[in-house]
Amino acid sequence: MPFAQLVIGPPGAGKSTYCNGMHQFLGAIGRKCSIVNLDPANDKTSYPCALDVRDLVTLEEIMSEDQLGPNGGVLYALEELEENFEWLEEGLKELGDDYILFDCPGQVEIFTHHSSLRNIFFKIQKLGYRLIVIHLIDSYNLTLPSMYISSLILCLRAMLQMDLPHLNVLTKMDNLSNYAPLPFNLDFYTEVQDLSYLLPHLEAESSRLSHDKFGPLNNAIIDLVEEFGLVGFETLAVEDKKSMMNLLRVIDRASGYVFGSAEGANDTVWQVAVREGLGTMDIRDVQERWLDAKDEYDEREQKELEEEEEAERAKREAASNAGNEKDDDDDDDDDAGFGRGSIPDGGVKVIRKK
Repeated sequence: MPFAQLVIGPPGAGKSTYCNGMHQFLGAIGRKCSIVNLDPANDKTSYPCALDVRDLVTLEEIMSEDQLGPNGGVLYALEELEENFEWLEEGLKELGDDYILFDCPGQVEIFTHHSSLRNIFFKIQKLGYRLIVIHLIDSYNLTLPSMYISSLILCLRAMLQMDLPHLNVLTKMDNLSNYAPLPFNLDFYTEVQDLSYLLPHLEAESSRLSHDKFGPLNNAIIDLVEEFGLVGFETLAVEDKKSMMNLLRVIDRASGYVFGSAEGANDTVWQVAVREGLGTMDIRDVQERWLDAKDEYDEREQKELEEEEEAERAKREAASNAGNEKDDDDDDDDDAGFGRGSIPDGGVKVIRKK
């Protein structure tokens, strides 16, 4: 049974960057992975694309032929893909049991109330794929209470619309220290438990939000999110190996991959890593790494990287020197017999004429 990640999120959340980084990471641990581009507007992918929806339909053609804008063109393209699902089915059959990453468009309409993407996902599920939705949110949304609450509503609506195993992920954690300090620790934002503490900061953000008529609305929105109790966040810095390991570990458990993959047994390297507890990061570790002591961690990792490079360089030089010494010894052995003793009989009889 093949497995797949459905990568969604608003524009700028880092979907293509995530697919590229996850593809490289999965290749490093020995898991065969392919990426399918479902964004008809993405004409320059940063990753090797195994299957591209632009081979079926492009946004430029739709906009010129049907006089539609960018958002309407994307919706039309997904409807076209839904009607011609056989094209996608045939392409997926050629990929076999590869672990698939689906890079989806960034228009939020497609995963909040439009049905085509949801129907495509359900058809993929009927092909035997075990799916999990990865909803990416830029961590910059934590810096303003209004943006954070908007992200909560967006995540909740997407979870209800997609109706599949779902993980919400805060991306670009390595950039979070460049913004204004957060009023709460990261666990407040990732666990989404008591949002009433956010109300004073929400009212202080703008004079309009402190108006009496907004008070009941803000309380109603917060109560709505808390009553469902569905939204929570994982964290990701895509260029950090430990962060990728931690997220993949959570994804594998949520999707069921950890209990058995399409190959009959999970990736050997990854099994060892999980068994040894590698990649496990508590939210307090993330807080310390990217907010409280980011400079110290950066300096330490840079030093470790330089030491690894120096050790690798020394290893290569030692191997090269050993190879040169062996070649010299072989040359000495070949020349050792010249000028000493008789030449061995080669079996050829020479007759000289008088």
